Amino acid sequence: MNWLAFSHGAALCASLIVTIGAQNAFVLRQGIMRSHIGKIVLLCTLSDFLLIGAGVGGASVLAERYPTFIHALLYVGLAYLAWFGISALVRALRPGHAALDTDAKGDTAPPAQRALPIVLMTLAFTWLNPHVYLDTFLLIGTAGAREAQGSRVEFAVGAMAVSALWFVALGYGARALAPLFKRATAWRVLDGAIGSMVLLLAVTQLR
Repeated sequence: MNWLAFSHGAALCASLIVTIGAQNAFVLRQGIMRSHIGKIVLLCTLSDFLLIGAGVGGASVLAERYPTFIHALLYVGLAYLAWFGISALVRALRPGHAALDTDAKGDTAPPAQRALPIVLMTLAFTWLNPHVYLDTFLLIGTAGAREAQGSRVEFAVGAMAVSALWFVALGYGARALAPLFKRATAWRVLDGAIGSMVLLLAVTQLR
């Protein structure tokens, strides 16, 4: 086991993944609601594994060979991010914004959400998000390609380990914030911040 290559992958992934992008904001929001967070964490982690593995494996070269496809995918992703950002801002401005309910014991009870729409949104935030491709597929993939041939697997494993730990910590750690979101005002502030951040990301990625 080449621990130096492992640490290189882990350090690079840690420096990139902690940025509160659109995907992380979505995981955080669902974690606070305690809604299907197990499915979300699993999908985000497996998707990162696939993207990191493909990038380190050399698939990032495809981005240079098929620039038209990459740009088309970029604009589809930016359109989705813009829609989500506007939706979040609408929720923030709506007076009747929902808050976490409380049961007889005073514990927070999340509003029910259907699993399929949440799963589809998770996949969209991963596979239609240009920021995810930039981090996991291109930056980590390119850095991994610079490692020695026999050390690339350890580099990828290091990056994957950090990714898995991050999503588990973000998704399940967000539950500690649930008591703060018994009031609708807290949700409006969160959605306002998420909506503004996502729209800013979409604008800055526009070519």
